[in-house]
Amino acid sequence: MNEAIILIGSNIHPKNNIRECLALLMDSVTVVARSRIWRTKSFGSEGPDYLNLAVKVNTILNKKQLKVSVLRKIEDRLGRVRLSNKNAPRTIDLDTIIFNNIILDNELWEKEFIAVPVAELEPSLRHPSSGSNLKEIAEELKSSEQTELFIPPEGFFPY
Repeated sequence: MNEAIILIGSNIHPKNNIRECLALLMDSVTVVARSRIWRTKSFGSEGPDYLNLAVKVNTILNKKQLKVSVLRKIEDRLGRVRLSNKNAPRTIDLDTIIFNNIILDNELWEKEFIAVPVAELEPSLRHPSSGSNLKEIAEELKSSEQTELFIPPEGFFPY
């Protein structure tokens, strides 16, 4: 069994798209934990604020199969349009950040929209050079950026 941490983000109808994404994700993998949802300012382009959360999943799929057979299909189904500007607003964005304890996205240590939700699932993860844990790094990023907790309405989560 493989374990992955997936970052989910949306800034086009984010409440609807994140809820639908979670339901679709649960059809293909086992969601074992999730972070809270965080509202962050749009990064890299003008646009509405993002809602972001991280989920820890178990799957029999390898990381390429997970990306192609599950994550891309969910993005396509929810109307994700890929533009030349990789930071353009989007209905849904799904990225595998960690797969079987291997960090796949080193922006984890630099971007609050990644670090804050992932730190809720893996707080003791250590930065390879500084030795700081992810919880400490996330707190520093959160205090220097505009990140706030989003409280979803009752019944928001499909589980």
